[in-house]
Amino acid sequence: MAVFEYIAKDKDGGTFSGIYQDIENTAVLRDELAKMGYVLIKARKKSLREKKGKVRRKEVVTFAYKFAGMCAAGLSIVRCLEVLEEQSENPAMKGMVSDIRQNVETGSNLKNAFEKYKDVFSDFFLGMLEAGETSGKLSHTLQMTADYLEKQASLRTKVKAAFAYPVIVGVMCFLIVGYLITCVVPVFSKIYKQLHVELPAPTQMLVLISDGIRNWWWAILMGVPLLVVAFRKLSAHPANKARWDRFKLNMPIFGKLNRMVVVSRLMRTFAMLASAGVSFIEALDVAARVANNQKCNEITKEMRRTIEAGSPLASSLKKYDLFPSMIVQLAAAGEEAGVLPEMVNKGVDFLDQDIDRHIAALLVKLEPALTVIMGALVGFILMGVYLPMFDYMSHIK
Repeated sequence: MAVFEYIAKDKDGGTFSGIYQDIENTAVLRDELAKMGYVLIKARKKSLREKKGKVRRKEVVTFAYKFAGMCAAGLSIVRCLEVLEEQSENPAMKGMVSDIRQNVETGSNLKNAFEKYKDVFSDFFLGMLEAGETSGKLSHTLQMTADYLEKQASLRTKVKAAFAYPVIVGVMCFLIVGYLITCVVPVFSKIYKQLHVELPAPTQMLVLISDGIRNWWWAILMGVPLLVVAFRKLSAHPANKARWDRFKLNMPIFGKLNRMVVVSRLMRTFAMLASAGVSFIEALDVAARVANNQKCNEITKEMRRTIEAGSPLASSLKKYDLFPSMIVQLAAAGEEAGVLPEMVNKGVDFLDQDIDRHIAALLVKLEPALTVIMGALVGFILMGVYLPMFDYMSHIK
């Protein structure tokens, strides 16, 4: 199967362009277009490199807002997709929208048309499409989807900002320490050898590290990528992934933030799907996949059992320390009043505010701590470098 970029003519004589995927040759393409009432004018086979590309999350959010706005204005789904295809500047996005439009034109429903690209649009997006198409409220569910994706993107940006500072400081510390060990320590080591100065333990350690890095730098450069690949393979194993997910929720310093983010993602997804008309069971399944955490998978399985047995959702949430009491209480109140999705969504809004405050407090604590750690490392190196000199000067006196 190949990918073709084509130009065709409709019944009124107007020309348009598009991309057709999974087609054998131009003859089959001509027949497929003829079934839709179009006449093929020109076709060009696209290479695999042209087919591939990256679609950013921001583009998906923009796509959802545009799709919702045009549906609300009364445009047909096919026409909405045609406009979105024309407006797409990213070739990868343009190709996906073109393929989705063609599938819809040939009778496919929206979920099946988008399902091929769920790695871009996510399980949540597909669930909301199915709910909107089934209930006849597609524009409303698309608007909800766009709002959700925007909030998730904002949350992801805030979390990245919290981790960005320690990463930047860590990189700077690594560069400074690397320069001192590979460039400064060898100079002093050579001087001390010429002076026949006895080296104290810290200096001997620095010299050994310096010689090892300078002599085996090629092995280090080869070993780091191998370690990264090995770590990814090991972490992909279900048992190791479960351990890593539990560690992230209980790790020092960042554990609380990780727990809050996972709960926000899980409960926001559940609330949005439930409010769109998706059953609680299916909403929990999709929410667990979106949360992408083994602990959440275990919790959602328990929730499913309790809901199927007729027990309230809040009682399941209360069993786990993962969920803040505010979420549990609002869920209980929502079940009592018959507005569970709305109350859970409100609770997640409060939780996101707590995440903002926690990130700000975390950065305030991290800045001086990282400064002290960086100063201690540099100070240890300088101490190891200058200690023999002080000993030598004292012997001269």
